[in-house]
Amino acid sequence: MLLGLAGAVVTVAGLRSIADIFGPVFLALMLTVTVSPLSTWLRRHGAPAWVAASALVSTVYLILLGLGGAVVISAARLVDLMPRYQSQFSQLRAEVARILSGLGFDTRSVQNLAELVQPGSVVDLLQAMLGGIFGLLSNGLFLLAVLLFLCLDAIHFPARLARAGLQRPEVIGALHSFAAGTRRYLLVSTVFGLIVAAIDTVVLWALDVPLPLLWGLLSFITNYIPNIGFLIGLLPPALLALLESGPERMTLVVVLYCAVNLIIQSVIQPKVVGDAVGLSATISFLSLVFWTWVLGPVGALLAIPLSLLTKGLLVDIDPAIRWINPLISAGGTGDLSATTGAPRPPAGAAPPPR
Repeated sequence: MLLGLAGAVVTVAGLRSIADIFGPVFLALMLTVTVSPLSTWLRRHGAPAWVAASALVSTVYLILLGLGGAVVISAARLVDLMPRYQSQFSQLRAEVARILSGLGFDTRSVQNLAELVQPGSVVDLLQAMLGGIFGLLSNGLFLLAVLLFLCLDAIHFPARLARAGLQRPEVIGALHSFAAGTRRYLLVSTVFGLIVAAIDTVVLWALDVPLPLLWGLLSFITNYIPNIGFLIGLLPPALLALLESGPERMTLVVVLYCAVNLIIQSVIQPKVVGDAVGLSATISFLSLVFWTWVLGPVGALLAIPLSLLTKGLLVDIDPAIRWINPLISAGGTGDLSATTGAPRPPAGAAPPPR
């Protein structure tokens, strides 16, 4: 156990030191694994290898560039919009200073705090929240190159896995489980993300909050962040509602967001995701905290796939510790004999010798 813990510490320290490289590489791997069934389907129907590879590369590039382009355009519109609220920000600073002074806070400290509430600082805050997640797009050439090579290898990778499975069937089975779990997770998150984004966009449009499409896009993206994603997507539209129409409109936005997003993203979706990938809600949340600490903001997006890969390579391939699976799964206690693959002993039988 001590050697295992020491190895884990060294491994985690190494991952933190190469987070700028490991994050984009694993994101590219996740995207390739997600769309790889397309190339398998094309090859099964007689398409040449170069056709399957071209379709795979084009699909991955379109997904990545389309999402990145939408974010860039939306962020530019937000930056252009913020100068309209100079007077509202001034009133907000004065109101915050008055309230804090009335509560007995030091006047100078209140003034310093109020200076932080201005359009430029809000834009910087939004960029800081999303910059880590989309900052890897600034290293776009590296990411696109990794995607290219992974997609080309993915054409022949099933045959390689089949050959390797003759020697290490447990490892290959764990990799297949990781790929299937990642696809299920992304499918469930995408479906729920589209539902939440559509509802949020309609609600914000009905409440006359500026840039409803941008905030719907933000809800869709943050839906891939387990448990707390809706809080990140709530802050910008709530702030704009406050500046545009006052506290009553902001309160209405918060209530409606919580009624929709909290129920869907924090109650229904974790249960469905947990059943789909075999991780409990607690493990999903701890995965979010851990991988964000290791890799930065991009770790929040990759938390569940990274945990699935870690579980597959450390737990699923070792019959001696597969008993951990029922403890971290989303269902009930599970069947220990089914998990370990060992026959269930009869009632009252003595334990087998070690």
